[in-house]
Formats: sequence, C-alpha cells, structure tokens
Amino acid sequence: MRTDGLDAGEGLVLRPWRQGDAAAVLAAFSAPEMTRQADLPVNSQEAAHRWIERRAAEWDAGTSYAFAVTDTEGAALGNVAVGAVNRVHDTGWVSYWTTPRSRGKGVAARGCRALAAWCFGELGLFRLELGHRTNNTASCRVAHAAGFAVEGVQRQKLAYDGVRHDVELHARLSSDPVPPSGYGRRTRSGL
Repeated sequence: MRTDGLDAGEGLVLRPWRQGDAAAVLAAFSAPEMTRQADLPVNSQEAAHRWIERRAAEWDAGTSYAFAVTDTEGAALGNVAVGAVNRVHDTGWVSYWTTPRSRGKGVAARGCRALAAWCFGELGLFRLELGHRTNNTASCRVAHAAGFAVEGVQRQKLAYDGVRHDVELHARLSSDPVPPSGYGRRTRSGL
C-alpha cells in the first residue's frame, strides 16, 4: 500500500521517505532536542540512510507508516507517522517532527491533519493517539491544530537525563469533526 503523495494543503505534500532525503533527516536529528526522538542515533549520513530504510521496512510490514512532509518541489520539511497500528482495535500512535528551518510554520499540524485523513480513510483506523511532554508547548499546539483532543496526563512517564516528565495524551476519532484549515494557528498577537 504505497502512495505517490498526499496533498496536505497550502503547498505541502506527504510521501514515503526516500534515500535522497537523508540530509534532511540528519539535519532534523542534529538538533539537540531531537536526539532522543529516534529509535537509534542519527548522527551521520549513513545513520540517516538506515533510519529511512527502517521506515520503509516498517511500512512493508504494516506496522508503521512514516511520511516525509515536503514542499511542492519535494524538499523534506518534516515527518508525520502512525505506528503501533492495531488492527484488532483499529488504533494507531501518531508522531511528528520538523527540520529546524521548518519549525513554527504549521508544517507538522498540516501534515498531521493529512495523515489522520489517510489513516481514517486508507487504513480504516478509528482512533489515533499521541502524547507529548507537558513542557513541550509547540507539540501541544500541533496536536490541537490537527484536531486531537486532550484526554489526560500520564504522570512522570518519561525520564530524560535523570528528570521525570509528565506526558499529556491526545486522541482523535474518525467520527470527530475535521478541524478547519488554519485551526489552532497562532495570530500575530501570539494567541
């Protein structure tokens, strides 16, 4: 079940990762806050190629589907993915990130909205979940803008560098209303 590309709106396209995207993957994981976000370290061009290979293998196994969020010329700006796909309950776990130059531009939110539509349509999933550290306000804005409702907090779930962090859980159901384009986007006043 490969796809050539999904229109994410406003000049963005979702497509499977390609080996030619390795530089964007390496740039994303070079940011200090991203080092814990990969399944294995992505600290070289070769490691970035292996990261892409693992995404393709997961896709082929039907366990996870990772998309590069690209501009109309094909340059990778970020990642949106659904993993932990459970066919018994029709659920999946959503994750996302953007390259440093793409942060704060709505790339992840638009990508997550398009990913959710694909998951509910193509995969036939009913429920998508995601979580973020409560101190990660940018990730929370993405979740809200993509139509994911807050469901609760898991206390001290994650431990990074000896510090425990609470995680806020969000979910979106296939029966939830589709958020309008631009929903959750900041205004000039910052609200």
